[in-house]
Amino acid sequence: MMAGTGGSELRALLAGRARKRRSTFGSGAELCQAALRLLDRHQNLNDLLLEVEDLVKPAGECGKEHQEALSESFIVSVLQEQASRLGVPAAVLAAKNAVTNIEQICQPSASPSQVPLLNLDQRERLSCLLQTVKDLLVNNVFSRSHFCQEIWKMQDLPVLEAVWHLHRGNIIGLGELLESNPDAPAVVEWLCSSLCALCEQAEEPSQDAELAGSVLSDFAITFLQNGFQQTSELGRTCEFKKVPNICRAVLQRMLTWVLDAVGKEKQEDVFTLQAMRFWLNVFNVSIYRSAVHPDSLQQFFRHTLTEVLTYNPLLKVSDAIRMQREWSFTRTCSLLTALYRKLFVAFSAKESICQLQQVLETHEVNWQHVLSCVSMLVVCQAEAEQLFKDLLSHLLIKAFENYDMENMITAFLIARQAALEGPAVFMPYSEWFKASFGSAGGQHGSSKKALVFLFEFLSELVPFEVAPYLKVHIMYPPFVPSKHRSILLEYITLAKTRLADLKVAIEDMGLYEDLSSTDEAVQPQGQALRDVEKALQIFENTRKIPTSVIEASIFRRPYYISWFLPALLRPRVLPKAPDVCMAFIDSLKRADKIPSNLYSTYIQACCAMKEKMLQDESEVETSHSKEPIEQLKAELAELRVLIVDQAKHEDVPAQIALISDRLSSVLGHSGDENDTAALSTRIQVNVFDPKLEPCHQSVVDLLLTSFCQNLIAASYFNPPDRQGPCLSLFVKMICGHRRLIPALLRRLCQLIYHQGPSLNDAHILGLAAFVIHLSECRSLIPEVEADLGISQPVAEKVLSISEYWSCLLVCRTKESFSFCTRFCTAAISYLMCKFPSFSRDDLYALVPPSLVKKLQYIVPRLSLEARGITCEEGKADLSWSSLSCPSLNYRRASLCLWKQARFQELLKEKAFQLSFREWLLLELEVHPEEDILSASERQDFHYWVIYQWYLPAPSASGGCDGDLEKACGIIINTILDFSQRLDLGGYGQLKMSVNPDILCKLQELVLELGCRRKSLSGCLDAKSHFLFKILQERLKDRKHDSALGEQLWRQQELLLHRRSLVGLPASALIMTCRKGKKTTLDCEDFFHFVNSELKNVCSRGYALPYDITSHFFRGLLNASLDCEEAAEVVNDVLTTCQTKCPIVLLSAVLWWPRLEPVLCSQWKRLFGAPLAEELERLRECQSSATGFLSSGGVFPLSGPPWISAAFLHCTIQQQSPHGRERNVLKRLGTDTEQLLVSLLFFSLMDLISAKIAPKEGVDFQTSLEWSLEILQCLEERGASWPLLFQSAEKGSRKYFVLHSAASACHSRLLPLAFYSLTPGFDHELLAREQLFLYVALDLYLQLLQLFVEGKDLPQTDQVGQGQDPVEHGDPVEVISKAHRFLRAAIPRCPARSFGNLGPLLAACDQLDPELGAILRRSRPAAALDLDEELVLF
Repeated sequence: MMAGTGGSELRALLAGRARKRRSTFGSGAELCQAALRLLDRHQNLNDLLLEVEDLVKPAGECGKEHQEALSESFIVSVLQEQASRLGVPAAVLAAKNAVTNIEQICQPSASPSQVPLLNLDQRERLSCLLQTVKDLLVNNVFSRSHFCQEIWKMQDLPVLEAVWHLHRGNIIGLGELLESNPDAPAVVEWLCSSLCALCEQAEEPSQDAELAGSVLSDFAITFLQNGFQQTSELGRTCEFKKVPNICRAVLQRMLTWVLDAVGKEKQEDVFTLQAMRFWLNVFNVSIYRSAVHPDSLQQFFRHTLTEVLTYNPLLKVSDAIRMQREWSFTRTCSLLTALYRKLFVAFSAKESICQLQQVLETHEVNWQHVLSCVSMLVVCQAEAEQLFKDLLSHLLIKAFENYDMENMITAFLIARQAALEGPAVFMPYSEWFKASFGSAGGQHGSSKKALVFLFEFLSELVPFEVAPYLKVHIMYPPFVPSKHRSILLEYITLAKTRLADLKVAIEDMGLYEDLSSTDEAVQPQGQALRDVEKALQIFENTRKIPTSVIEASIFRRPYYISWFLPALLRPRVLPKAPDVCMAFIDSLKRADKIPSNLYSTYIQACCAMKEKMLQDESEVETSHSKEPIEQLKAELAELRVLIVDQAKHEDVPAQIALISDRLSSVLGHSGDENDTAALSTRIQVNVFDPKLEPCHQSVVDLLLTSFCQNLIAASYFNPPDRQGPCLSLFVKMICGHRRLIPALLRRLCQLIYHQGPSLNDAHILGLAAFVIHLSECRSLIPEVEADLGISQPVAEKVLSISEYWSCLLVCRTKESFSFCTRFCTAAISYLMCKFPSFSRDDLYALVPPSLVKKLQYIVPRLSLEARGITCEEGKADLSWSSLSCPSLNYRRASLCLWKQARFQELLKEKAFQLSFREWLLLELEVHPEEDILSASERQDFHYWVIYQWYLPAPSASGGCDGDLEKACGIIINTILDFSQRLDLGGYGQLKMSVNPDILCKLQELVLELGCRRKSLSGCLDAKSHFLFKILQERLKDRKHDSALGEQLWRQQELLLHRRSLVGLPASALIMTCRKGKKTTLDCEDFFHFVNSELKNVCSRGYALPYDITSHFFRGLLNASLDCEEAAEVVNDVLTTCQTKCPIVLLSAVLWWPRLEPVLCSQWKRLFGAPLAEELERLRECQSSATGFLSSGGVFPLSGPPWISAAFLHCTIQQQSPHGRERNVLKRLGTDTEQLLVSLLFFSLMDLISAKIAPKEGVDFQTSLEWSLEILQCLEERGASWPLLFQSAEKGSRKYFVLHSAASACHSRLLPLAFYSLTPGFDHELLAREQLFLYVALDLYLQLLQLFVEGKDLPQTDQVGQGQDPVEHGDPVEVISKAHRFLRAAIPRCPARSFGNLGPLLAACDQLDPELGAILRRSRPAAALDLDEELVLF
């Protein structure tokens, strides 16, 4: 045979003998004839096709081409000779023999069933054969068509890998091979069975997985190219008629194979499921790249998605209503989830939902697959929420247009399914139902027919509904016009009947039950416990009985009496000092919300429990509760033995389960409802005073001690990465006892925040590792509501567990810096040593960002070497043995960690980068006098941080992009945020000042920014002053729970703004700009800020505090240095103040005795010239006022009368000439009406200030008397003054300057001041002043409105005995007095006074109907004796 002896002879003939002696054949033709004669006697053509590959192997490189040609001609000659003898074409013979060889090669050796992949020997033999076939194809001695026919005649069809090699080697394409088979169903069956076997074999432990993947991807490409052809490709493949159907059939069968397993995943064996997951690789878009037309790929994926959604549509809508909760994202079969994920890669979210919508409109669907698809999309696609909302709106519109139940049920099922995935990805069902049907604008509100259609639909759902949805429909019913109310009541009756069948009573619904949840209903007793806990939280924060509890006691009395009160009044040993629960019960009792018999029973039960406890303590020396503690200690000791011995690690889980059982005995068993409530309820921790029960503290200490001992003992033998999951399991077990978590976090607060610096190295190491393992279990830990002792909204106090550690690890003193460094270094080092093989994403998910940021703050602060280091991977190996060494220097350890390449990679991630703002907040907390750095070291550190780290750093990594203005903005905002967070005492005095070093750096930056702007050529104008832009932005879009909260926050914020402005260089308030060739000053932004914001927190009403006033004027003089004409520029600014910001000048007037020496001295230093004209005019006005009061001469008027009046008013107040005011006013002379009215205005401002800011030193009675004196003087002169009380908005601009200088609060309280002056109103006033009645009535209505809204009106002061509250401006008395005055005055007013009252009548009717009636009855033509004395009271 050729494979044996004959093969050796052939090789000897062709190669070996040629080397031994010279050939005796004369030519190649003679040699060929000799070979043919030899083959005649020893001929096996099949083996010849396999052996011919070896012909070239013995030959050297030089003769290789010649021998290849020789071998080709030789095999061709052999085939032709054999074919001529048999009388068949050589190509046909070659094809038959090739098939015979393939059949022999693919013959399984031992396996009873054919496998899809070849073994190594088979693969090598096939490779030889295919090489020969390729040579025959080149010589046109091979028939593809006959080869295909012979293939299908094989007894056992070829192995899939063999077909793949034929296809991959371009010998016979898969399409051509499939087309040649006359029996298409058999081909489909063979392909599907082979592909299933391929998937199963690919998942077996072997080296064939990569090869199987290649086979599968090449076949998938062929299936798509032929099964989903595009119009442009039909001509290219028109020779294939059957292949497209075969390809589509195979893909369909394989998809069915996968979908059959969906829903039976638990019954399938793991290998079958793995095989199916391997088949899903055909849906990887990446394998098709440019091999498949993009439209074909889209068509295939759309077709597959349609097939999935419509597969086996047996479930009814009623089944979907009942079961859809089981089809949420987390409960969906993993095969279906994986399939959806791969399919959605090919589509955008919009395309996916459009395809889903199309299928729903045109096919019968499998509701399980459809709703699982909805869940998948809404969870995995961020934009799916809005797209589904649009789809739901579309479905509802279509449903009500055609009264189509199918569209309605589709909308409801989709809305419920999306809501199942939680509010983070889609609105709760209750919100969707309210938004869709809760108002008259809903689709159901268009007609009665639409309304009936909706309730018919809801009624048909009732027999299949689960309780949560029925509760939503009852508690948030659709909007129904009153005339159709019976339709709604009929549905509610039906729904309540269904709830009764489900044993759920609507009356037993909790006060705070989450109707958006579709979880199984909690039993009433469990819900009542939750309600009590929530009510106690609200009561603790507000000290008021929650509205929901009041409402329940009236409108839901059965639940309130049967469930809520028993849950609240559970007997217990009452504490000596009343706690929140006792205070709440007492409030309810005083409000008659607890029946007397129930309260008496509760008190008796509490007393009985206390007596029993005392009796037990006296009878039993050792409490019975100590027994479980001892058992717990024994089990913890046993755990330590198992942890240190690696051979016993497999016993650790069982031991931890035993510890958990002992722990439950110690804590006492609790029901599922309590555990659920504990998980959903935020943990409250008072950071400054974290209290916990002694029994809980002993248990927590025992567990923490055990953890630390186990860690130290295990680390003695093995590094963390070889300690196994023992400690992780231990911490997870602790977190599973949810009632213990609050005590655990409070105890950690005590240890870390309060006792941290005093802990030894072993304690720190253990607690740090414990914190890392808590991060592993963060999903089991509720949010923490920390009481940080700061004035901020509650929402900002809610912390994740990572943020909680940041709150506890403070860096303020030398000791706290040391502890924080040791703790964070130990924690991050432990994490990196514990999980060295974790991928980057897995590791980053475990790292608490707050700990990394603390290190990023501390290490460069303590170590010069760390500033600018990237990494030194080779020199800084992280060794756990050195880190756990008690004598380790913590600075060296932290630097070692810092140099780690892995740690430096961590710092490149945005989530772990310490931003400039975060660094500032940490630095502001440092106490400079107790800092670990000296003053000079701290200055060097600040310089490096600001100028070398954050200023040049990009904003993406928390820096400033080299922008000085941005750096200043960040510092200012951070200082203000920090100041807002501090606990404020009375009247805004901060208990803790801002770090002066940071303020110095801010001042440097602001000065540098100013110098840079001055150095720029050309126009120096900017759109707006960056400083005031920052401050204005902070005041925008602030949301508070109440108007009072907003007002208090704004006042506090503006006080901080003022402090910040005073802390900056004075010239920073003013911008320098060029106009033509001159340099001028621009104060527009400062003036706007003062007018719009700053003046509204001025307690004097018309003047700013001294600090900001002095700062502005000093800045004005400093800035004028840059101008060519300093005096002229100063004059221009002060002249502008008269119209644009008069409060600045009035502030200068008020503080002139203090301000004058400062400004005169500064002007002399800067210029050495006479004062600017406007400053000199202020000096003269002050001198005139002083001289007028002391000399008895006439008061000279110069400039605007309101400035002279202000100087006179302030001088009178400062000199206090009590009793001489009348003489002063008489000496003012004639033609001083405007001066007197301005004086009245300033005295009224003081009157109001005395009420709202009594600590300003202004006396109310004195101000009232002074105001009445001025009013009397005006009356005697017949001067018109009522328009003073009319704002510019009301149409009077006569006193616009005065009104623009007043704060908003003082302006709103002018009505109070007006009606405090009624004793001074002359009886001729009504006749003389036509507008008096209009002004008086308008102010009265404003006063009532203020009282109704509860705004601004000062509370009644505690006046001395015998003093009249009216004279002290009591609001209620003033309103009563105003009412009586108007009642008496209206009938006595002349007819012309009623001409303009029309706009006020409607408001009067609403706020004071009695007075409105009097106004309407008083006819203008009535003859009234206006000379008759006005009787006011």
